[in-house]
Amino acid sequence: MTSQPEGTLTASHWGTYRVSSSNGRVTAVQPFENDPEPSPMINAMPDVVHADCRVTQPMVRKGWLEDGFRSDTSGRGVEQFVAVSWDEAMDLVAAEINRVRTTYGNEAIFASSGWASAGTFHSATTQLKRFFNDVGGFVDQVTNYSFGSASVILPRVTGGMEPVMRPTSWPNIVENSKLLVAFGGISPKNSQVSKDGIARHETQDHVRDAYRAGVDLVQISPIRDDFTDEVDVDWIAPRPNTDTALMLGIAHTLVSEGLHDQQFLDRFCVGYDRFEPYLLGSTDGVAKNADWAADITGIEANRLRELARRMARTRTMITVSWSVQRCDHGEQPCWMAITLAAMLGQIGLPGGGVGIGYGSNATIGQQASRMPNFGLPQGGNAVSNYIPMARVVDMLLSPGLEYDFNGERLTYPDIRMVYWAGGNPFHKQQDINRFLKAWQRPESIIVHEPWWTPAARRADIVLPVTTTLERNDISAGLRDRFFVAMYQAVSPVGNARSDYDIFSGLAMRLGVFEEFTQGRDEMEWLRYMYGNAKKSAKKKNIDMPDFEVFWERGFWEFKTPEESSILFEGFRRDPNKMALKTPSGRIEIFSDTIDGFGYEDCPGHPTWLEPAEWLGSDKAEEYPLHLISNQPLRRMHSQLDFCEPSQGTKIAGREPVSIHPFDAAVRGISHGDVVRLFNSRGACLAGAEVKDSVRQGVVQLSTGAWLDPLDKTDIGSLEKHGNPNVLTIDKGSSRLAQSCMAQTALVEVEVYEGEVPPVTAFDTPDIADK
Repeated sequence: MTSQPEGTLTASHWGTYRVSSSNGRVTAVQPFENDPEPSPMINAMPDVVHADCRVTQPMVRKGWLEDGFRSDTSGRGVEQFVAVSWDEAMDLVAAEINRVRTTYGNEAIFASSGWASAGTFHSATTQLKRFFNDVGGFVDQVTNYSFGSASVILPRVTGGMEPVMRPTSWPNIVENSKLLVAFGGISPKNSQVSKDGIARHETQDHVRDAYRAGVDLVQISPIRDDFTDEVDVDWIAPRPNTDTALMLGIAHTLVSEGLHDQQFLDRFCVGYDRFEPYLLGSTDGVAKNADWAADITGIEANRLRELARRMARTRTMITVSWSVQRCDHGEQPCWMAITLAAMLGQIGLPGGGVGIGYGSNATIGQQASRMPNFGLPQGGNAVSNYIPMARVVDMLLSPGLEYDFNGERLTYPDIRMVYWAGGNPFHKQQDINRFLKAWQRPESIIVHEPWWTPAARRADIVLPVTTTLERNDISAGLRDRFFVAMYQAVSPVGNARSDYDIFSGLAMRLGVFEEFTQGRDEMEWLRYMYGNAKKSAKKKNIDMPDFEVFWERGFWEFKTPEESSILFEGFRRDPNKMALKTPSGRIEIFSDTIDGFGYEDCPGHPTWLEPAEWLGSDKAEEYPLHLISNQPLRRMHSQLDFCEPSQGTKIAGREPVSIHPFDAAVRGISHGDVVRLFNSRGACLAGAEVKDSVRQGVVQLSTGAWLDPLDKTDIGSLEKHGNPNVLTIDKGSSRLAQSCMAQTALVEVEVYEGEVPPVTAFDTPDIADK
């Protein structure tokens, strides 16, 4: 193959970049010239394409190939695989889809995905849903693992997702805020990534600009690294999961000292009169004052009182990271943050109010561009049943069980087939040992994967998929301001195919080829999608270049409005004309709707509810350390874990666990030791990283290390690599949101005694002769 020109443009979740290739191999990458702070993760791309753990041809688990859906499902992750031709694999998959939908109906098919790649056309989620909608539907998911609690509570309280999707822009904060109070911080590592791609990394520039402009920065988090060390920050380190109590203590000070804005509460909110008696203690005899909050959070009462006064006397922006709401009762810190901002009376003002998720990805708070919609129609799903995303294990283990979700009474379907494309559930699902049991329940599991991930290893049929550098696409992030051409840089590795090609082949076998493809190949779809975006832009008086001009140039930047945006500015200007989409049209500090659900774990107003596990609970006597399983530094979720940037962070080949020097000393742990983290749900090994940037009583083990049990035949076996989700709780945040609560978990840590087992997470499975 002739050498490709250097500088081929493409995009990823962690940034836009240029790639060089020669003789079919990616040889080098360099940052996009318009990116002020490119992520080092782009350097993983040669490993991504040419990794030893690539799946290069269709594979079928030996037992399933012999016995089909009647096979012993305990062989998943244990048995050998058998390589088959594409024709045989497609025939097997099509026949199994047909068997399940004919025998049990499409409600027996659960089709799921993850972030996959940043390209819009080759989005695995979109292709998966389009295909299954064409063949009769599937059980889908709602909400997400990232901000599941927020996605349910915010529409109830503010009428929509604007605090996440359209918060006050960073330029407005820099220009107008005087104090920024960040619950969960504004993490530099999280702001490297965005689901739909990102051309310009600007979040940390904005943080530095705010600091230089004189904005006082307060970080409320058990982990100091949740803020850049390039600025001075007032670090308040409460016990994890106590943010709601801390906010209540601040709120009580505002009321007791007459610092709250009653006029704002009367005009723009409903229900404060029903919340204040709880705050003051007249309903339960417990005043939620700073002394009360200090006992729960571990933060001195006077420090909370002084913070309340600072917030009241100046223009204050309150932020809550997505990590804060990934806890038991995760709805409460979001609801209470909005309530606290309302009490300050600054919602809708320049530089004031509240936002959910600044720093949680690369685009939150970006100055909104006027980009047109860019996407691929998915069609309609004929199956009405669905689940909250984090409840997949309950669904698999308990078909027919009724449960509550956001005011509805739902029933878990009886799933016979799991079809997974573009994601690794053994990264994001809590209590993995419970998940492994559930994973044995379906009759068939089919996975699309470029690599031998934990999900691929535990599938019945694995279909090898191309990476972003082996196909053409366009990246157009929801809050970005660039369309980026993603050029194919190298030919597909082995016999890999795109998700579109795979589903097209299945659509042919199942009689929906025309409906699925609409007669278009990859490039014809890109032209069609771009053409629709161009028409949409024209309606906004935006002239986009023709497709050929865009494709030759490689990117197109849309202008941003000159005026910065302010969350709920119009609502504040005229709350009647610009009423919120809540039942009252106002911010609902008390929600009659939620109160009417009768959920004891989510009452009608913001409430401090003890987590299932926390440092103030009796369980802390046995497991005295709170585990924070946050996002990693040099990979995205579990993507790139086998690549050099992620491998370079490992200690003794394992995920590093940060532990406070005091906690390490009393356990005889030294920096670099291999340690064992354990609780009643499981145990894993990790490499000790002794540092004072974590609060005493807290350990931090990032999510995403590929699952690597010592004994693959024994569910509950020691996990060797450092996957924290063998330790986390698989329970819904409440009956309202039923969301992920990964940050609620207690553990103990000890030096691992004996011979340390090798990490085998990236070894390819045994392949049998057919």
